Amino acid sequence: MDVRATKLPGVLLLRPAWHGDARGFFSEVYNAATLAAHGIDIPFVQDNQSVSEKAGTLRGLHWQAPPYAQAKLVRCGRGALWDVAVDLRVGSPTYGQWTGVELSAGNGCQLLIPAGFAHGFVTRMDDTEVLYKCSASYAPGAEGVLAWDDPDVAIDWGVDAPVLLDRDASAPRLADITSPFMWDAP
Repeated sequence: MDVRATKLPGVLLLRPAWHGDARGFFSEVYNAATLAAHGIDIPFVQDNQSVSEKAGTLRGLHWQAPPYAQAKLVRCGRGALWDVAVDLRVGSPTYGQWTGVELSAGNGCQLLIPAGFAHGFVTRMDDTEVLYKCSASYAPGAEGVLAWDDPDVAIDWGVDAPVLLDRDASAPRLADITSPFMWDAP
């Protein structure tokens, strides 16, 4: 497994090994021991699956507050998406900054997003399937959402008029939320 840092400390791009032949390919997409060998020791407790019918569907930016905060390991099973993490850790030198990567069925990459970050994605193709592991179970009362188009965060989503839920379309800006996350300086 190839593990690379992004511009946000703790957010990692993972590329599992692919073994291909005339039949297709095989890839071990999750192995706790392999991740632990790379310093990633997160107990995942829930797997989620999302399918978006239309390209340009934007989901996010979401998080769960402590004690239900979630780390996520995100990958694409079909299609392609632009996956984004925003640092919400108060006091972090990268607070309010974002990083994004393309995840696709073709590239096999995964994005590891620690607790303390908002997460969202926009689909690049019709019928895109997103699969992700979470380190905490879904807790509706702990949900938070950040405006996908907050000009202070200035994410380049690559779409002008995404398909959105009302909740995401009317989400507050970073300046209008009280983040429940604190940065632990190393």
